[in-house]
Amino acid sequence: LSYLSLSCLTLSLCLSAVGSDGVRVMMESALTARDRVGVQDFVLLENHTSEVAFIENLRKRFKENLIYTYIGSVLVSVNPYKDLEIYTKQHMERYRGVNFYEVSPHIYAVSDNAYRSMRTERRDQCMLISGESGAGKTEASKKVLQYYAVTCPASEQVQTVKDRLLQSNPVLEAFGNAKTLRNDNSSRFGKYMDIQFDFRGAPVGGHILNYLLEKSRVVHQSHGERNFHIFYQLIEGGEEDLLRRLGLERNTQQYQYLVKGNCPKVSSINDRSDWKLVRKALSVIGFSDDDVEELLNIIASVLHLGNVQFGGEDSGNAYITTDTQIKYLARLLGVDGSVLKEALTHKKITAKGEELMSPLNQEQASSARDALSKAIYGRTFTWLVNKINDSLAFKDDSFSSKNASVIGLLDIYGFEVFQNNSFEQFCINYCNEKLQQLFIELTLKSEQEEYEAEGITWEPVQYFNNKIICDLVEEKFKGIISILDEECLRPGDASDITFLEKLEDTVGGHVHFLSHKLADGKTRKVMGRDEFRLLHYAGEVNYSVNGFLDKNNDLLFRNLKEVMCMSENKILTQCFDREELTDRKRPETTATQFKNSLAKLMEILMSKEPSYVRCIKPNDAKQAGRFDEVLIRHQVKYLGLMENLRVRRAGFAYRRRYEVFLQRYKSLCPDTWPNWDGRLVDGVSTLVKHLGYKPEEYKLGRSKIFIRFPKTLFATEDALEEIAQPFVYRSAAILIQAWWRGILARRRAQRRREAADTIRRFIKGFMYRHQPRCPENEYFLDYVRYSFLMKLHRNLPKTVLDKSWPTPPPALIETSEHLRKLCMQNMVWKYCKTISPEWKHQLEQKMVASEIFKDKKDNYPQSVPKLFVGTRLNGEDINPKVLQALGTEKMKYGVPVTKYDRKGYKARARQMLLTGSSVFIVEDTKLKQRIDYSALKGISVSSLSDGMFVLHVPCEDNKQKGDVVLQSDHVIETLTKVAICADKINSININQGSIKFTVSQGKEGIIDFTSGSELLIAKAKNGHLSVVGTSAGKNISL
Repeated sequence: LSYLSLSCLTLSLCLSAVGSDGVRVMMESALTARDRVGVQDFVLLENHTSEVAFIENLRKRFKENLIYTYIGSVLVSVNPYKDLEIYTKQHMERYRGVNFYEVSPHIYAVSDNAYRSMRTERRDQCMLISGESGAGKTEASKKVLQYYAVTCPASEQVQTVKDRLLQSNPVLEAFGNAKTLRNDNSSRFGKYMDIQFDFRGAPVGGHILNYLLEKSRVVHQSHGERNFHIFYQLIEGGEEDLLRRLGLERNTQQYQYLVKGNCPKVSSINDRSDWKLVRKALSVIGFSDDDVEELLNIIASVLHLGNVQFGGEDSGNAYITTDTQIKYLARLLGVDGSVLKEALTHKKITAKGEELMSPLNQEQASSARDALSKAIYGRTFTWLVNKINDSLAFKDDSFSSKNASVIGLLDIYGFEVFQNNSFEQFCINYCNEKLQQLFIELTLKSEQEEYEAEGITWEPVQYFNNKIICDLVEEKFKGIISILDEECLRPGDASDITFLEKLEDTVGGHVHFLSHKLADGKTRKVMGRDEFRLLHYAGEVNYSVNGFLDKNNDLLFRNLKEVMCMSENKILTQCFDREELTDRKRPETTATQFKNSLAKLMEILMSKEPSYVRCIKPNDAKQAGRFDEVLIRHQVKYLGLMENLRVRRAGFAYRRRYEVFLQRYKSLCPDTWPNWDGRLVDGVSTLVKHLGYKPEEYKLGRSKIFIRFPKTLFATEDALEEIAQPFVYRSAAILIQAWWRGILARRRAQRRREAADTIRRFIKGFMYRHQPRCPENEYFLDYVRYSFLMKLHRNLPKTVLDKSWPTPPPALIETSEHLRKLCMQNMVWKYCKTISPEWKHQLEQKMVASEIFKDKKDNYPQSVPKLFVGTRLNGEDINPKVLQALGTEKMKYGVPVTKYDRKGYKARARQMLLTGSSVFIVEDTKLKQRIDYSALKGISVSSLSDGMFVLHVPCEDNKQKGDVVLQSDHVIETLTKVAICADKINSININQGSIKFTVSQGKEGIIDFTSGSELLIAKAKNGHLSVVGTSAGKNISL
């Protein structure tokens, strides 16, 4: 908000001008900031006849990112070429249901005003959006649709319609928009969309009319321009399988219809992502998979048609040199390839009742091919629009479309003047002449109706009536279109030049027509011999007649029509009606079709209440912040904005309802301040007399005051600002202080009440704490639980070894235990995620050792902190002959051991090797004994701290002489390895006192274990092997 806006807002607060829906900043709030941001309504320009003043006001607002300005009820929009944060849902709500002038100019204000007029007056509305390419017409229409989609009532069915209305835009843009020199997303067709609303004001349906698609773009593009978006989207975004089926390559340079503009890529366009949007939109609108497949077949066939090349025979007849393309076309279009091939190189002639096939030369064949491409694409586009209309139609028998209220959106090309202007520009500018004629008529009509309703004498307005130009173009028999049609239809050698000569003979004397032949010497220097000039309402335009006849005829050879009518493609069967073949009546020319459709459009618009949006392009470079005055002056002229302003200012520049005017300015007069109790008209009369208004400066109507000159309003506004400032700030300060003190006091009182209530509940809960949960103790119990949980949160164990845990209150004992288990599981899970595979293997071995020896063998605790090693014997410790004897068996573990003879218990140094299947006892170079794991009956070890253990083997086995008595300095590690390798974890027996073992078949030996101060192994007198084990805690290698 500007400085003044804030002042006026505060004044409104102080003067109690608060409506039921809050204070809104009115349009007049920025009047005193006009030097910086200009005026929000051009009607308030003091020098309203000056084009310089008009453009300067636009420039001021554009520099402040104020892209919207009014001319009365007409909205002028300047494309900012950047994103402005003025289209959010909050902005939509700000404009929803608000009087037109209560908020700053915006496309939402126009949209809401049209919607409310439709609802309250029950009269259909239309919004006419115009401007040249790149001015933002399409974006403006999108914003209107988005506004209605968000702000209108909704239901599930209504939401479907809203979605389809919004999704119709990307589909129509893909098939009807293209990159031009002036705009990267230029609409190459005119569009009128009706949005139907039910009695609740909810959108329930829609209907689209399209005008004059630029079909010539399909076959030719100027340098720096592209074909329609859909071709590039298909090639860049289509899936590989899809392109393969369509016979396309992911390279636009391969297609003749896409290379003529030499512009395959555009930085502001992402064809791949746009392709995804289009496919999604087609699905939302209701296209079936078959529809999409047939549609893409047609798009691909157009590209293949462009690649059909012709050669010339000696006789001059054309023949096709690219048979591959014909094969693709036959499959995609569902036609006979040989018939299509003949139709592209011959034309059917009917002479004296007989049909003859006349061969074409190369040029004629190329023209026939291009004509077919344009016809296919143009008719498919019409089918597409009709298909969208079917999906938008409201299908409810209880609802009649005749009873629906309608808002129409006309997004159509603005006045076009290029270096070279042809048939398309002629039609477009004719359309704008008609729209300008309608615009002036409706504006004058609206002004006159308002004056009459208020009892103000209507003063006739002088304006340029462009009916004379419209008649020059469309008059029967004598208009340019009639002359063009006559030249197209007459027998003989008609050409573009003969058409120009006919124009000179017929309308050469018209004041708005000129040609090179009729011009003076100075004018001839800037006109070509093939050009004629029309003096439009917006200025002079030179048109080149080259191509006028061909584009107006837009004929397709009969045999090509016959081929298309035989197509198996379901879309083409609807586009090419077989009745065309039997109808001998010549089809209407393009210009006549356009004139008729334009006449119907005028009828539609005349039947509705219009709103206008005039879009302006600030520069040709599409740069944000750049304001090209020459270009803008050109558009102001062509849009007829100065003429519109002059008509609007012909009477009174400013008009407001009495209650609004009196509420705003009543503080300027003692008799009306603070309140006026009489009639509103008397109050306004008293106020303006006090302000010194002269009789010629204003008029009082039945409900409104009309002020003729902006300077009168500005003087009133300045007086309000002057008187309001000291009063505003003093009153505002007092009001804000009182308001803030009240807030602080209420907050303090609230905190005290809450504190007292908390203390009271806590004490009562403590008194009832041992009773079952009840209203008296629930707060206390919840607090105790909360306190425990918060304490637990602050003191959770940090590691798996930390066993600390806060003591829970009685009510949370079970919960606490669950939480403790979950916490431990979580820490274990986190710890396990961090360990390496090697460390995991180590821990697994330690787990096995714990399972076997914990609390059973005295020297186990000393083994816990010591890591198990992979082997105690390196490669050089084992004799190569032993390794050779092992063969393919891979050693998993090796350790030096001492073996005790079974009879004399003599100690002998040995090596014990573990493989995948066996235990080997090795002496130097010999494998002394092999014990298969499957034959190992068990393992015995004492409970003391010695390293003795016995491997028990079957005595029936002839290969084994008896059990093996061994001693290892790393007994815990060794036996753990054996248990894991042999899978004998449950076969290790830990004995106290003695171990019996088999010496030989039928004979046993005994090992006695006693505790002593040091390790001692010897044969006792009783024949037993005596082992004195050290007590727990001695340093022994384990």
